[in-house]
Amino acid sequence: MNILVIGSGGREHALGWKISQSPGVRVFAAPGNGGMREWCVEAKGAWLEVAERVGADLTVVGPEAPLVEGVVDRFRAAGRGIVGPSAENARLEGSKIFAKDFFKRHGIPTAEFVAVENAEDAKKAARGFRFPVVIKADGLAAGKGVVIAADRAEAERAIEALGPRLVIEEYLEGEEVSFIALCDGRDVLPLAPTQDHKRVNDGDTGPNTGGMGAYCDARILTEAQTERILDTIIGPAVEATRFTGFLYAGLIMTADGPRVLEFNVRLGDPETQPLMHRMTTDFVPVLEAAARGELGRHKLEWRRGASVCVVMASGGYPGGYQTGVPIRGIEDAEATGATVFHAGTRAGTDGIETAGGRVLGVTAGGEDLRSAIERAYAAVGKIEFAGMHYRRDIGLKGLKRYGVTAPGR
Repeated sequence: MNILVIGSGGREHALGWKISQSPGVRVFAAPGNGGMREWCVEAKGAWLEVAERVGADLTVVGPEAPLVEGVVDRFRAAGRGIVGPSAENARLEGSKIFAKDFFKRHGIPTAEFVAVENAEDAKKAARGFRFPVVIKADGLAAGKGVVIAADRAEAERAIEALGPRLVIEEYLEGEEVSFIALCDGRDVLPLAPTQDHKRVNDGDTGPNTGGMGAYCDARILTEAQTERILDTIIGPAVEATRFTGFLYAGLIMTADGPRVLEFNVRLGDPETQPLMHRMTTDFVPVLEAAARGELGRHKLEWRRGASVCVVMASGGYPGGYQTGVPIRGIEDAEATGATVFHAGTRAGTDGIETAGGRVLGVTAGGEDLRSAIERAYAAVGKIEFAGMHYRRDIGLKGLKRYGVTAPGR
């Protein structure tokens, strides 16, 4: 069986890594990255042409842009199996204004908001909220289109930078959770809960990024919380849209229950890395069933304990950064038992080198969150490239919540 993975980041490397463990499966990646060299195919032409060229029996779409552009509709019209939502349903990620109106229309709990079309209306709207206030760009922004403004001056700077079409939203207090479910238009199969770390610096400081790390641990949510999320958020959304593919709810767990911050219409990055690392189920039959609308009889199994992904980024990220920087120590890191998922890398003349802002996702598991953190950072310590930076507190909020002392590093 041939499976095509569309995309080039750490999410796609983790997906390809997991899919490749299924017997009798050959993985192709378009365009792929330096860590996926043996899977890569030249991505010339439309995605459908690439799938036809490699004889893909199933295609899994990683990034949001092809989904918003309608790749799933084109594959289905050609009778090819694919995992993902229609272009209409991809608008849930493609437009924050569309998504917020959808939440309101279907009674899905979310923050109070005002949608605006220009900077003048945005500034007026921001004054109607208590600070801090959240400013969101309407369209796709690679995880960096959100600013939490502490005061009026910061809000107005964000409005000028992100506008003109914006959502002005109340700031909610609580733990953030990434809740992802695989859907087939009717049935829903939730993945294990994860927590992302969006800000670039330790302590959740600095600008937002695409994600500086994540951990996966069943203790993030109770069974009751999971059922409430399925009943009040995921279920109503799938019923209203007949959604297919991965529906990602970015949640805030408030004192009054879960509230949706945003919907994404694909797997998260870096959440996919610890998810794939911890999953014990053969994922290929599950993906096939989702594409055929036969997900109901499947379930997912997970290793006990936790898994952690630490993103190693280029100097300057999420701002400007240099590429072509040699990377050393990946094999040494994997010799510790960790898995190094490539994100922004390519094959250079002297080996693997940097090719993006988020470069590597160093991922490890353990019998508990503390040991997973220790193993991930032990592997991180083996890798070197000029200008590299990474957060040193991935997963530590979870330890604090569970009453466990942080490991010393």
